[in-house]
Formats: sequence, C-alpha cells, structure tokens
Amino acid sequence: MAATEKRDYYEVLGLQRNASLDDIKKAYRKMALKHHPDKNPGDPTSEEKFKEAAEAYAVLSDDEKRARYDRYGHSGLGGMGGFDPSQFADFGDILGDLFGFGEFFGASR
Repeated sequence: MAATEKRDYYEVLGLQRNASLDDIKKAYRKMALKHHPDKNPGDPTSEEKFKEAAEAYAVLSDDEKRARYDRYGHSGLGGMGGFDPSQFADFGDILGDLFGFGEFFGASR
C-alpha cells in the first residue's frame, strides 16, 4: 500500500461499520495502549499505528464526521492535503482571508 493511501478507519480499529460509540472508544483505547510511543520507543511501525488509530478515532467518534466518512469515505473528510474547502463560502472569502480584499470580489463580511 502506498504511503498516501489510507486504510479503512473501521479496519484500523478492528470494528464493524455498525459499532457503537462505546465500541469505538474501547477499540481505540486498546490500540493506543498497545502502540503508544512511550511503550514502544524507537519503533516507527508502532508510532504509525498509534497515529492511524488516533485519526480513526477522531473521525468515528464524531457523529458528523462519521456520517460523512460512511457515505463518502476518506474523500468526504476534505482530505486535500489538510485543506478543508468548506472553510470558504466563495472565491472572495479566500482572497479576503489571504490578502484582505475579499470585498473587491463581492464577498460581504
């Protein structure tokens, strides 16, 4: 698997898609304890699994993010290199935020 490909979050935590929030918490705690960097110093594989579990938990424990993930997969989470396009209502907002002249493009603040 390429480094840029992400595993299914349910698979990461060893869960079924219908898992309850309690199941998600338990699975995350188990993975976090097993792969925590303090318990596995200098082990890059465990560190990566720890980060992967934390990312999976962050999505699956949030009802809104989980619903988007269930429907659209990773692409539903705005996975564009850390950029979430929903932050900006239109092009004027982007320019206004970056350069301070969003009004020029019709954005109302």
